[in-house]
Amino acid sequence: MFIIKTRNLTKKFKDLLAVDDVNLEVEKGECFGLLGPNGAGKTSLIRMITAVSPPTRGDIQVLGNDLKTHARQAKAILGVVPQLDNLDPDLTVLQNLMTFARYFDIPKHEAHRRSMEILNLLELSNKRNSRIKELSGGMKRRLLIARGLINLPQIVVLDEPTIGLDPQGKYLVWDKLAELKSQGVTQLLCTQNMEEATVLCDRVAIMHQGKILSLGTPQGLIAQYAGSEVWEIEPTAEERDKTVKELESRGLGFEEVGSKIHVFQVEGSQVSRGLVESPERVRRRPATLEDVFFRLTGRSLAE
Repeated sequence: MFIIKTRNLTKKFKDLLAVDDVNLEVEKGECFGLLGPNGAGKTSLIRMITAVSPPTRGDIQVLGNDLKTHARQAKAILGVVPQLDNLDPDLTVLQNLMTFARYFDIPKHEAHRRSMEILNLLELSNKRNSRIKELSGGMKRRLLIARGLINLPQIVVLDEPTIGLDPQGKYLVWDKLAELKSQGVTQLLCTQNMEEATVLCDRVAIMHQGKILSLGTPQGLIAQYAGSEVWEIEPTAEERDKTVKELESRGLGFEEVGSKIHVFQVEGSQVSRGLVESPERVRRRPATLEDVFFRLTGRSLAE
């Protein structure tokens, strides 16, 4: 069952085409990732799906309802975790949740019960009376997630949920998102973190310049575009032209990435023989979604 569907979805800002004719289907209970660099159109797409920004053209359905006529009903089942911290610094952790619950007309006693339950889930119950300025960056990110869950949403939309976190905070957030997914909560995850998408997402759509370039499971996309391993060659300036011509003569797929050459979907023995004089300048590593994006666009996710 598809819980979110878009058809020919387009968003223009004057001369800027931010989202270009996007067709998307998100299944109930999955974690679906939108992967791409800043400016790819991810946030514009999210803002349309959450009924914050109207589309220039196209249709959106949430739980089978047209968003044009059922925006209020859609917002009631959506939880949104923004990229930027917009918590109220004048309120405590618990007060932030209680105040936000009023937007959904949740009775005070029920709001308090839910708040304590969610704070416990996200390991923040001991901070319930703390002010926002007393929280670490990881705690603030978890509180934003907690706030997005106060209305018991069927769909949680997360915009860069671990941006700026240290490894410990990042892995804790990942663990809690996996726990939510196991409870049947659908997640729409907007990220440019390839590791995050690989770990959390059942499927990902790779976006660039407002378009979806490819869509599938993380491992399926990696296998399709990069293979199991990528060989990185770092030729000297004198060797570079010769190395490129040799790769072309062998019919190997490769991309030039700065001073290095990445070779895809190839057996190791094919790469290592005769390309550079020093074997130390050839290494292999597991392929990633970053490699997929580079093969599709010729640029890295960080650009």
